Amino acid sequence: MTGNRFWRLDRHPEGNRDFARFLTLCEEAPAPLAPGEVRIATAWLSMDAGTRMWMSPRTDGYQPPLPLGARMVGLVLGRVSETRDPAFPVGTLVRGFGQWAEQAVVVPALAGLEAVDEGLADPRQHFGALGMNAWTAYVGVKEVAAVRPGEWLAVSAAAGATGSLACQVGRNLGAKVVGIAGGAEKCRWLVEDLGVDMAIDYRGEDVAARLATIDGGIGAFFDNVGGPILDAVLPNMAHYGRVAICGMVAGYDGDAPMPGPARFDQILMRRLRVEGFFIPDFLERGAEFLPVLRGWLDAGKLAMRFDETAGIENVLTAYERMLTGRNIGKVVVKVA
Repeated sequence: MTGNRFWRLDRHPEGNRDFARFLTLCEEAPAPLAPGEVRIATAWLSMDAGTRMWMSPRTDGYQPPLPLGARMVGLVLGRVSETRDPAFPVGTLVRGFGQWAEQAVVVPALAGLEAVDEGLADPRQHFGALGMNAWTAYVGVKEVAAVRPGEWLAVSAAAGATGSLACQVGRNLGAKVVGIAGGAEKCRWLVEDLGVDMAIDYRGEDVAARLATIDGGIGAFFDNVGGPILDAVLPNMAHYGRVAICGMVAGYDGDAPMPGPARFDQILMRRLRVEGFFIPDFLERGAEFLPVLRGWLDAGKLAMRFDETAGIENVLTAYERMLTGRNIGKVVVKVA
């Protein structure tokens, strides 16, 4: 077996740019597998905003920080190339949490590793309409935000992977959807391609003022961002509305805790329910979500636009595009 290239975390990043100052592309010969381990020939890597927290030294996040000197971790999709776990024979197409590497080595139970359907025309949909972003969107909109037919659902970072899926899930469940995104191109895509009822460009428009035009207010809010966007939405929520928080992108570029919402008073005044949730809380329910998501995908009611970069050496370029909002849809890296 040839050398394996991988990204190593050497320093805690500052901000969301110039990651090459903090991570190093390394190469070494693959080590023999320990009992129970599986080696995956990585086909694609998923670029996800939540992994930015793993690079931080903060210990109060939703996952312990990666130690310096460790291989960077993220979702991988590929085929088993070597195995010491009989449940995952060589050649199986799998998805799970591995390393940013050409060859990822995992313990299946710890990595959430699972065999995935070989029959998709575009295997990337295992990161898209059938992936963990989709599970997050489905649970967040249907269960946490408990959206109801006919009411308004607002979605922040609406042109990103999870946000774009949340918009579509809300539409499929009968809600009216307002997507908040950065830039006119993204807003056009939300309206023309995804069918949202209203799109707001937070870079060029007053988000709070636009939301204030919605009669009856926002019944449910799916938040990927926090910060000023959350402050703009809270005063425009309907009484007894629900806020589902799955991301805090506005605070991922710093190590200090993010300040609370300036409009915190509206949680009381409007009797809101605010709940945070995270993918590992419901990984075991994937088989429950897949039939619904697959049905929507096959019917053309759930789509994912991919922003693909080629080459393990270009991972940091793709990662920065995603974190700085220069992408539309799901950012992936094609490794092989």
